[in-house]
Amino acid sequence: MNPQRQWQFAGSVPENYERYLVPALFKPWAEDLVEMAALRSGDRVLDIACGTGIVARIAARRLGGNGSVIGLDLSGPMLDAARAAPEGAAVEWQEGSAVKLPWADAAFDVAFCQQGLQFFPDRIAALHEMHRVLASSGRLALSVWGPIERSSGFTVLAGALAHHIGPEAGALMTTGPFSLSNGSELRELIAEAGFQDISIHPAVKTIRFPSPDEFVF
Repeated sequence: MNPQRQWQFAGSVPENYERYLVPALFKPWAEDLVEMAALRSGDRVLDIACGTGIVARIAARRLGGNGSVIGLDLSGPMLDAARAAPEGAAVEWQEGSAVKLPWADAAFDVAFCQQGLQFFPDRIAALHEMHRVLASSGRLALSVWGPIERSSGFTVLAGALAHHIGPEAGALMTTGPFSLSNGSELRELIAEAGFQDISIHPAVKTIRFPSPDEFVF
């Protein structure tokens, strides 16, 4: 299967993603990620693999019109959901690949990537592209999940997938969402792309879904 097509979404999935996963799972972490980036008035911001755009929308709200925000994603349907979401009009949405960003060198002051790097077909190429489009004083703020063993709900889900569907289904959790959970490996990867002053901040939150059905929708 083409790795760039494997994570495409269609139909109702983007709407369900925005309705169920963003409030419980992605918005709390997005708030922290944007806070960590310490946005400044006039910043040019890029959100890579933006999905339905929660990071980009929070960044746009923080800037309050004193700057610009672009959200990039490979999936057109996810971007359609981003445009329709609250505050979606404050962001420019563009379809494209993280491994070949369609902007000139030093075009941005801040780049975000929330839970996207581990899914890219060429992670180092994507990081090189992030480094290229950032100004010399630019900042990259990204997040990936830590070890799956520290996430009891996902550990149980991975076990259930392996038991009821097959080992390959269970392994999708560790080869996908949780595949960049080693902090040392992550630091080396980012440094290889040319970034300096790298800080990694482990963080823990409690995720609450209204029902098990919404957790595994």
